[in-house]
Amino acid sequence: MLSKRIQQAVSRLADLTPRQIVAELDRYIVGQNDAKKAVAIALRNRWRRQQAPDSIREEIAPNNIILIGPTGVGKTEIARRLAKLAGAPFIKVEASKFTEVGYVGRDVESMVRDLVESAIDMVRGERESEVEDLAHEKVDERLLDLLLPAPSDGKPTASPPPVPSASGGAGGTGGQPALFVVSSSGEVSRENELDATQERHRRTRDKLKQLLIDGQLEDREVEVEVTRAQGPMMDILASQGAPEGMENFTEMLQDMLPKKKKKRQVKVSEARRLLLEQELEKLVDMEDVTADALERVEKLGIIFLDEIDKIAGERSKMGGPDVSREGVQRDLLPIVEGSNVQTKYGMVKTDHVLFIAAGAFHVSKPSDLIPELQGRFPIRVELKPLTEADFVRIMTEPENALTKQYAALVEAEGALLTFTTDGIAEIARVASAVNDRMENIGARRLHTVMSTLLEDVMYDLPDRGKAPIAINSAVVNDRLKSIAEDEDLRKYIL
Repeated sequence: MLSKRIQQAVSRLADLTPRQIVAELDRYIVGQNDAKKAVAIALRNRWRRQQAPDSIREEIAPNNIILIGPTGVGKTEIARRLAKLAGAPFIKVEASKFTEVGYVGRDVESMVRDLVESAIDMVRGERESEVEDLAHEKVDERLLDLLLPAPSDGKPTASPPPVPSASGGAGGTGGQPALFVVSSSGEVSRENELDATQERHRRTRDKLKQLLIDGQLEDREVEVEVTRAQGPMMDILASQGAPEGMENFTEMLQDMLPKKKKKRQVKVSEARRLLLEQELEKLVDMEDVTADALERVEKLGIIFLDEIDKIAGERSKMGGPDVSREGVQRDLLPIVEGSNVQTKYGMVKTDHVLFIAAGAFHVSKPSDLIPELQGRFPIRVELKPLTEADFVRIMTEPENALTKQYAALVEAEGALLTFTTDGIAEIARVASAVNDRMENIGARRLHTVMSTLLEDVMYDLPDRGKAPIAINSAVVNDRLKSIAEDEDLRKYIL
């Protein structure tokens, strides 16, 4: 039975039909319709599986996919945008960083642990956004306590013996004995004096609160108590390259050691950030976050396994430095097929985690993977190399097009950058030509061409004023012609 949180996460997929998923991917990725359809169906099947009868739901396995195509054609971008659409735990890992058990390197189970960490961060972010308003209110109250400490609380004590009056009666008004209170500092005062003090404090606090809300106290200094950072020994234990599992051991040690506190004198703006972290930590139930994250990983998790072709090769040639390639594939088998992986948050089943693998397969072929692993990726999609026409579309259609990115950077200096139609066509032609003559790196070539083209513009921008800048074919030719025609320059610059 799915929890309410998971039902909410799955319900977000209900409105995403395969056509809508493809349409959303089209906003950022040009072409590659076959790949978009394959991942759209796989994502929709996540929702369809949850609607299936309980008797067969557990039997429906995810449709793992291999994306085959040269570098720079959109394999990684498709998976990244898909994960954002799904609101699912997602990580991208390089298959080449794993090694066979017994060799130095990361074991394949670490990618499941990384996925759990990603899910924890995602769920915690959602919970924090739910209580953010309440946390800000509490932070404001704590800041006011620091800026204006409360007066000493007086507590009523046994009334001292009545002071005789001139008339021989008890002191006070109307014949009533006066009530005295003793503060924590030992000072004795009348009750009505204490009430007046508290009333003045309340009025002052209200005025300070308004100033705080208006942002007029941001440079005031206050003293806050913070947890001292971990020592250098902990950093060494948890450093990159430490043996697998050392990170968990380090965190266990940190939990066992007492938390050291220290007081810092900081401005209100900095204190607000520190106090907000403390309040969010109090308001968010981490046990609930962990339980929700583990369930999301098992039901909705996506692992993008990039560079899978780097662990493929003809088995007759495996040996020497490549000895661990087939071993990594065999270690991957149980994870992809479905197994239990121990994490510091608990056991995670990978039976229904969706795996999307990708590789250029320039040297090797998908058939060079061991047969058992090939069978775990039943859907194969070949991505097409990008053409000159595709480059033109890439620079104009997506919402994050390079031309729009550079225009935004130039606008930060107060100038206007525009690209004419013939200028974009010429950039596409140069990028396509360089890809043909040298290594084909796909759309990434546009980055090198654009950075070379606009290098002088970006350098002189603060000093040249705010005159508009137009990039047309003549400007592109003038800046890139000599580089594109010189083989040595082209090799090192473009």
